[in-house]
Amino acid sequence: MTAAPGRMGEAARWPIAANGEPATLIAALARNAAEFGDRVAFRERRYGIWQEQNWREVFDEIAAMAAGLEEVGLVADAAMTVIGDNRPRLYYAMLAANMLRAFPSPVFPDVPLEELIVATRHGAPAVGIAEDQEQVDKLLELRAATGRVATILYDDERGLDGYDPRGLMSLDALVAKGRERLAREPDLIRRFVDGPQADDISVLLHSSGTTGLPKGIPLRHRNVTGGLLNAGASGYFHKHEELYAYLPTAWVGDFVFTLGAGMMMAATINIPERQETVLRDLREVSPTFYLAAPRAWDQMLTRVQVGMKNSTPFKRWLFETTMERAVAFERKRLEGGTLTLKEKLLDTVGNALVYAPLRDHLGLGRAERAFTGGEALGEDTFLFFRALGIRLKQFYGQTETCALTAAQTEGQVKLHTVGRPMEGSEIRIDESGEILVRSASVVDGYYDDPESSAKSLVDGWLHTGDAGRVDEDGELVVLGRVSEVVRTASGERYIPNFIENRLKFSPYIRNVAVIGAGRDQLTAIVCIDFDAVGHWAEERGVSYTSYAELSQKPQVQELIGQVVRHVNGTQPEGLRVRRFVNLHKDFDADDGEITRTRKLRRNTIETTYASLIEALYGGATETVFDATITYENGERGVIRRTLKISEVVA
Repeated sequence: MTAAPGRMGEAARWPIAANGEPATLIAALARNAAEFGDRVAFRERRYGIWQEQNWREVFDEIAAMAAGLEEVGLVADAAMTVIGDNRPRLYYAMLAANMLRAFPSPVFPDVPLEELIVATRHGAPAVGIAEDQEQVDKLLELRAATGRVATILYDDERGLDGYDPRGLMSLDALVAKGRERLAREPDLIRRFVDGPQADDISVLLHSSGTTGLPKGIPLRHRNVTGGLLNAGASGYFHKHEELYAYLPTAWVGDFVFTLGAGMMMAATINIPERQETVLRDLREVSPTFYLAAPRAWDQMLTRVQVGMKNSTPFKRWLFETTMERAVAFERKRLEGGTLTLKEKLLDTVGNALVYAPLRDHLGLGRAERAFTGGEALGEDTFLFFRALGIRLKQFYGQTETCALTAAQTEGQVKLHTVGRPMEGSEIRIDESGEILVRSASVVDGYYDDPESSAKSLVDGWLHTGDAGRVDEDGELVVLGRVSEVVRTASGERYIPNFIENRLKFSPYIRNVAVIGAGRDQLTAIVCIDFDAVGHWAEERGVSYTSYAELSQKPQVQELIGQVVRHVNGTQPEGLRVRRFVNLHKDFDADDGEITRTRKLRRNTIETTYASLIEALYGGATETVFDATITYENGERGVIRRTLKISEVVA
């Protein structure tokens, strides 16, 4: 079934689904070019200037790219590796692959070769897209090691002049080649638009791989389009949003909430100049929809607090007084209360003097829809941004559901739930307490992995692996991973991640691993937040020269002890952290301690820090730890660290 407004001739038709909406992301792209051709589709800051392309221009470039990709060997049902930060041309290449019924498989830009080999083992990628020289080098290493990505296409040509040109081409040259081909074969456009099917894979993403090799997760066009349309019907997306593309391209949040939503909602996708300018450029974009991980919201709050502490005494007093009152007002609203006339007046004055200017300063003055997800967000952070007038809400989903399962709605926001199922989604809790999900956005299975597919998908229900419950109002409460439910020596059940998240609610703790399975008490390995703790130390005249030195300062030990004691106060007696150690460094994905999405790899941590864990349970007040480090030339060395162990006294 096709739609044809008649504005762009034969190319203006696109396949539509039974609901009358575009059947694929490519159909949505064609729809946007035909109906909204002059509207801005992509806006990128380059060399300090915002460059814009409208939908018609974007469609033309993607079609030319598809024609060129077919010329260099990209075929249907094949993967195309994509590596780099958010760039328009990388997004265009993803959609161009879809035009050929192939699929992009983005990987995190900071992956080492070993992880890149694992991430590209699916779909026989013969073509790779690289942002710049650094990523070209990685793909060349991949080619040398595996024979994959025989053709490497790059966006930024700087530094590549002396490279062997065989199997290497700029995207500029590819587009030029494609335009020449389209001039000779104009009917290709029809095939590029009509060819892709709803059952085709739109993108191949991967699980985090916390307990083994990452699984390939193929999101089909119908998963993405169906999920987004349901989310739109639930009010989570609006037509012509202003989106902000800064999340990792290998994360489901970027593909669905940025590229997918951009196509289905005919939104404008704004792209910062580089990762280092994300916050500065956010202020200029001021998106209408904004998604950030809990840690990003925490860091934004920390920056606000640090900035205010460095301001004038009057501004600091005004901020602290007004925000303390605003948080109390927001808590009252969330608990179902109504502000008195006096409170409403104070809130209005606070908005004029503090909230609105601060929202504008953060770049969230127009953020009508702001979300967080992936893990729990601290109550203090959540209340602060809500009090500021930003309608921040929790959402829940996983890659297997296109991250579109449940979310809070305005007027029904609770502090400790993730909301209700989105339109078209069903949620139930099985006998073991596991959350099961069924919806149009749920994938059919894992890529080339029937065994894992059979375990996770039963009768259309996805077994999420998350433990949870539904409260009396039908709101979903997520407790943690079912696989992480462990017992202490006394038999008390707990989920380490639940306690870890509450410890990380503090701005002073960036990462933490709670230990205790089979032990008589809980202990913790803490990674301090260098920026937040560093600023705290400077305010108090505590000198330091490095992360390692700062982490072992007695004052910092006491600071973290206060955080642990506070969390202990919310826990049963048998589930309180009794001893902790501040690690000399943060957990690092390059060391295999966390995934690229910052989830703990517990087996690695428990193996790497086995001697440290034994010291935590051995009664010592300090321990010597030999840390293995890898230098830039690949050689390994050992640095000996003396780490202090702290008792937590109630």
